Amino acid sequence: MIHFDPRWSGPHGIGRFSDEVVRRLPDARPLRIGVRKLSLLDPLATTLAARGLRSGSYFTPGFNPPLRCPVPFAFCIHDLIHLHFAAESTPARRAYYRLVVRPAAYRAACVLTVSAHARGEILEWTGLPPERVAVAGNGVAAAFRPAGVRHDPGFPYFLYVGRRVAHKNVERLVAAHAASRCHREVRLLFAEGLDDEQLAAHYRGAVALALPSLYEGFGLPVIEAMACGTPVLASTATALPETAGEGNALLVDPLRVDEIAGGLDRLAEDANLRATLRARGLERARAFSWDAVAQRARDALAAR
Repeated sequence: MIHFDPRWSGPHGIGRFSDEVVRRLPDARPLRIGVRKLSLLDPLATTLAARGLRSGSYFTPGFNPPLRCPVPFAFCIHDLIHLHFAAESTPARRAYYRLVVRPAAYRAACVLTVSAHARGEILEWTGLPPERVAVAGNGVAAAFRPAGVRHDPGFPYFLYVGRRVAHKNVERLVAAHAASRCHREVRLLFAEGLDDEQLAAHYRGAVALALPSLYEGFGLPVIEAMACGTPVLASTATALPETAGEGNALLVDPLRVDEIAGGLDRLAEDANLRATLRARGLERARAFSWDAVAQRARDALAAR
């Protein structure tokens, strides 16, 4: 039996991981924790909630481990964004990583993460032996497929998916679009807070996905767009080349506005390039399955 923290469920990256993995775990049971996740009381409340467990194991899909746990536990560090971008963190959050997350990594049966890049960062930050950190990865939900409704706002568009925060590099993307030759013909559209069917329709209708992030632990929109048959422009930074795979996306230096603009122009003007990336992206997306992610999580938990 696996007891889990149900509070991560939701329309965001960790929420997607939580929903897809937990529903595939046998005998998964939610642990009742009566405070908001990541609040000041969360470590204590989680510890108290887990105190009565006498069998099975405990799993949280996010980076909020208990201070103590009477059964083996595992948690998932998706990235170390809070340690890299001060604008997206606080002194309290950085202290939480130092005083709660890192010590818990040594007590945990295992630490899960979503990419080899993230795993390398976690190993360097914690000093854990390599066998203690396992890559579960991410998958593609059934809604993301080539066939289906296509969003049509009445003009061609590049699509950006995600929050408008520092590591997403949105300011450079906007500047690059404004500097591109194609900016009058192909607009830049932002998508956030859509359900899966709406998001899939936006992917299908786009000339390309534009995700020139400075940092990603995985970059889920990359494979979602590929699964919908949409060409992808992504950055050469962190986990994005790993997720996209060699030759399956147009990769650009995220610090160079001119290079991002050039990538947008190539995608807007070169139909052969779009067709190639569409075909290669569809093949790449087939490598990502939530069933496989859940199996890797189960294997990692069972081996400890």
